[in-house]
Amino acid sequence: MDKDHYSLYKKKQNQIITAVQLDLDTSGFTFHKWGGEQQCRAGDWLVNSDDDCYTVTNLSFQKTYTRVSPGRYLKHATVKAKQALTAGSVKTQEGQTSYQAGDYIVKNTEDESDSYAVAKDPFNRLYELVNK
Repeated sequence: MDKDHYSLYKKKQNQIITAVQLDLDTSGFTFHKWGGEQQCRAGDWLVNSDDDCYTVTNLSFQKTYTRVSPGRYLKHATVKAKQALTAGSVKTQEGQTSYQAGDYIVKNTEDESDSYAVAKDPFNRLYELVNK
């Protein structure tokens, strides 16, 4: 793969997640993950994917996931991703995420307003290249 360009990927069909919406009258909460402080707001989703727990903003979740059964969802949206050549960090909707060389920088949107990073091994286990 050309590491300077983004390629299209999708979640593998067997990668169903468990998720619960934080549909409460709350100011949310902060937590530390991925080398930075993350923010969860009312309406966001608490996700367990492949035994990794994190949050997803409501808008992003609604645009990218489909319900397959109560509390179980599959990411239907394709993403653009590339391997990082050097270590760094990416601004996410929830906060900041650090990554190492070889990890993947992922974009849900063209304008990079919904980006995140995934370590190399989990990315390869969860995503597959979309043939165009």
